[in-house]
Amino acid sequence: MKVSKLGLFTAMLLSGSMAIAQGTADDYRRAYSLREKYSANNVYYANVTPQWIENTHGFWYVRNTPEGRIYVAVNADKKDRTELFDHQKLAIALSQASKKEIKPGTLSLERLSVNKSLDTLRFVFNNQQWMYVVQSNQLTNEGTLPIPPTPRHWMEVDDEKTAAPISSPDGKYMAFIKNDNIYVKEIATGKEKQLSLDGTLGNYYSAYLRWSPDSKKVASCKIRPVEKRYVYYVESSPVDQLQPKLHKQEYAKPGDELPFKVPCIYEVETGRSVIPATDLFAQQYDVSAPEWNNDSRAVTFEYNQRGHQVYRVLELSAENGSVRPLVEETSDKYVNYTRRFRHDLPDGKHMIWMSERDNWNHLYMYDRSTAKPIQQITRGEWYVREVLRVDEANRQIYFSANGVQPNEDPYLIRYYRIGFNGKGLTCLTPEEGMHKAWFSQDMNYLVDVYSMVDKAPVAVLRSAKDGKIVMPLETADISKLVAEGWKAPEVFVAKGRDGKTDMWGLIVRPSNFDPTKKYPVIEYIYQGPGDQYVPKTFIPYNWYMTSLAELGFIVVMVDGMSTSFRSREFENVCYKNLKDAGLPDHMAWIKAATQKYPYMDIDRVGIYGCSAGGQESTSAVLLHPEFYKAAYSACGCHDNRMDKIWWNELWLGYPVGDAYKEGSNVENAHLLSRPLMLVVGEMDDNVDPASTMQVVNALIKANKDFELVVIPGAHHTMGENFGEHKRYDFFVRHLLNATPPKWEDVNLK
Repeated sequence: MKVSKLGLFTAMLLSGSMAIAQGTADDYRRAYSLREKYSANNVYYANVTPQWIENTHGFWYVRNTPEGRIYVAVNADKKDRTELFDHQKLAIALSQASKKEIKPGTLSLERLSVNKSLDTLRFVFNNQQWMYVVQSNQLTNEGTLPIPPTPRHWMEVDDEKTAAPISSPDGKYMAFIKNDNIYVKEIATGKEKQLSLDGTLGNYYSAYLRWSPDSKKVASCKIRPVEKRYVYYVESSPVDQLQPKLHKQEYAKPGDELPFKVPCIYEVETGRSVIPATDLFAQQYDVSAPEWNNDSRAVTFEYNQRGHQVYRVLELSAENGSVRPLVEETSDKYVNYTRRFRHDLPDGKHMIWMSERDNWNHLYMYDRSTAKPIQQITRGEWYVREVLRVDEANRQIYFSANGVQPNEDPYLIRYYRIGFNGKGLTCLTPEEGMHKAWFSQDMNYLVDVYSMVDKAPVAVLRSAKDGKIVMPLETADISKLVAEGWKAPEVFVAKGRDGKTDMWGLIVRPSNFDPTKKYPVIEYIYQGPGDQYVPKTFIPYNWYMTSLAELGFIVVMVDGMSTSFRSREFENVCYKNLKDAGLPDHMAWIKAATQKYPYMDIDRVGIYGCSAGGQESTSAVLLHPEFYKAAYSACGCHDNRMDKIWWNELWLGYPVGDAYKEGSNVENAHLLSRPLMLVVGEMDDNVDPASTMQVVNALIKANKDFELVVIPGAHHTMGENFGEHKRYDFFVRHLLNATPPKWEDVNLK
């Protein structure tokens, strides 16, 4: 039977097998244009970041107005806001000094400090330091900004070999390290005395010395170092020379040997040493520096056991050398020591300690004499996030927490105050939203900025006594953003793998969304323990989702089980199981979304991410190819044996076992059956680039087709601008089944 071309075309349209073109050059141009259209510069009266003036009830911040930036000062007691200085006069003075025209509304100070009387400003402008006297409009150039010292790379372990001599509290002695041993010197006579005799190059004393409050004793850790592991990088295209450069970086990996530390005490007058038995801190991941008790009779230190199933606060007696636990946390999985908080009260008898022992993160009052909690201060199915202040005089604790309020997004942070006795819990930021607060030094006031992904930021000044609003500060104006076509992402909630636990995520649609069309789905993933990753605050332009959706996709993101800040049980899914990556929850959540929104095509789901997300996106297509049809993976820690020690041993345990191998994308590379693009920065100083290249090697050996993008000179990256365009093309090709436009046809201004 013959079918006319018109009839065939109509039938294809009706069947949905032929959609109106997506992924065109126009789509690309529109996608790239959204960076500017949805810029934060098009949101006014937002980004309030207050700077409290020391020991006052005053603060200043920058107002982002349609006319430009205005620096304002607020007096909380008077409920008064004024301009911090005459912007016109300062702009004129800076224009004359720099011989370059500066308009008042464009004035942007890189760093600004204000004295209590608000009559003098010190600031940095164009890398120059200036002083401005407000009353007289006098401007003085105080010189160029000094070059800060190069910071230690975060992967480097401090050997504790170098530190300045430290004076005793009574001012009579200086303590220091010489020839790997502890020495003291009488300041009056200059006479030196060697306290320790056994320090050697291979077993030396830490230079971070601690004097007892009574000036009679010195404490330090004796350290037995280990041979360090290094990772090497070849920088192929350095900017300052033709030939490549070889870089070397310290980088401990799972299973590596670690330094061994023993806290020691020496008496200054007698030279007597107190060297403890190490039974209670024998299997070390880390031992902290000793800190003296107020009575000078003992030091405390913290012990993190290798494998992270035991964490102890220990007390070493300076009198008899005995060691006893003050706190002991244990788990059959892991103690999440990254959440630790400890505050020793000045009475020397109590401490406040944070723990997940009841499945939620809470504060406890400990009795140091019995080494047991005498009071659970906070309690409930919610999560303490951060302790901001322990007010000893008034026996109050100020902290942030999420999940306290029922029937809302459990990740939203609010601020609270509670008594040491666990009574009087007071919410200081009651409106629904993700809050960020800045308190005055005396904790009388707080500036509260709150928003949600679909609610513009609001800034208010509150009383820290009861949270009541003292005065409004700013309400963000997003009218220009909306006029440019901006629409808020949708907060979507659906059950996870167990059919009962809510998973919270986002759905981002293109600005020209048409519900009669069919859209492929792309998941942006960064999933895993240690945090929660789906945005909760107002973001005009989401770099990972907004423009990608504009090409003709619906882009989603969700926090599944094994992420943080719900409960210990929720996070512990990750233990020896990083390959899980929450993907069963993600798939259940996406299926629920596609059931509600038929225009989301469940048969065309892609995934991408960087770092842990790079590992997880590759795992998705290797282990769940029936669901995920294409993956873009940047700088992935594809084999946890290759990655940094702290992240992987915390979640996968010690010693290195089968869980490391089972989750390896190198080991599972032979399973690849879907399109995969691997991206790596040749100078990645976070995840060893060899991790990606070993996947490449395994794929080649398994005769698998894939794409590889190496970014010269790049560090830990999603792919930079080049990789972003490659990502767009990759998903247009494999999910839209379209040919991407030529690069020269896309205007990338």
